[in-house]
Formats: sequence, C-alpha cells, structure tokens
Amino acid sequence: MTIGSKPEPKSTARTFVVRDARPEERAAVRELTLRAYAEFETIMDANSWAELDGAVRSALDADVPSECIVAAEGTTLIGTVTLYPPHIDAYGDGTRVVGYPEVRLVAVAPDARGRGVARALMEECIRRARASGATALGLHTSRSLGAAMALYASMGFERTPDTDFQPPGTELVEGYRLRL
Repeated sequence: MTIGSKPEPKSTARTFVVRDARPEERAAVRELTLRAYAEFETIMDANSWAELDGAVRSALDADVPSECIVAAEGTTLIGTVTLYPPHIDAYGDGTRVVGYPEVRLVAVAPDARGRGVARALMEECIRRARASGATALGLHTSRSLGAAMALYASMGFERTPDTDFQPPGTELVEGYRLRL
C-alpha cells in the first residue's frame, strides 16, 4: 500500500533488478517494509496509523501462500511487494477472498524513491498475474498514501468501491482493480 511520498518518474534508467526474494532475505524485507511505512505515523491519525502498522506487521508475519518480490541494487534491497494468488485472503480475516491475485505491501526504501522502483515492482506483479491467466489484479490503499494512489491510477487501476473496507475508527481502505 505504500510507495512513499515522492512521485514516481515516467521513465528512468534502471540500476536495480526485480526478482523473487530469497528465504534468507526475510528479515531484510521486513525491515525495509517497516521503514518505508514508518512515515505514515506522522501523516495518519493515531487510530488509522495503529491499524495500518498492525496490519503490515501481521502480513509480514503471516505464513500464507504468496510471492515476495524485491527490487535489489547489488546486494541491497531497495523495494519489495507481496503478490497473493487468487482465492487467498490477503488480509487474513476471511472477509476479502477474491477470484484474482492481489498486491500488498508495496514498499520502497526512502533513499530509493523517485527512481521507478514501485512502478517496476507493480509491472512485475502485472506480468505475473497475466502469465498465470488472471483476468484482473487487485489492491487496496487509502487517501494518506497519495503517491501510491497516483501510481496505481497512472497504471490503469480503477476504483472498486464494492471491495472497500473500514476498520472501526480508521481511514477508508479503498479497493482498486486492473483488468488484464
């Protein structure tokens, strides 16, 4: 759900590769994701931040079928995303099982923002979803994650209000879908 506060450029020379995360990188993925999301503590109201922080930590600790994809520059991870297959509850509460893959936890290291990392990670998710035969790719975000919303719109994702949810006392978590 987060890519940071800097808008992504339309084109840039890549100095990084996008690949599957390695098992030994789990701690680095966790650290990078938590660091990337930390800025929202100062942007969101306290209840929304607590809910988001808890949801991120829960997702990072969950042991469900998913693909963890990273952007790496040499041996340094600079971005990460998790792609959940269709019919897997990406949010772990049993209420949002859909028939298409879903993206979660888009995160870019603060010092790597503005270089197209989030776009490259999303393009890889789209490529993998298409290769699997999926007809759509979904995700959720909220108003506090403005750069993420702008990126998703620029990539053709459309609002799907029927997939929105709102934990009590927090921001609306908005659903989006890209038809493939």
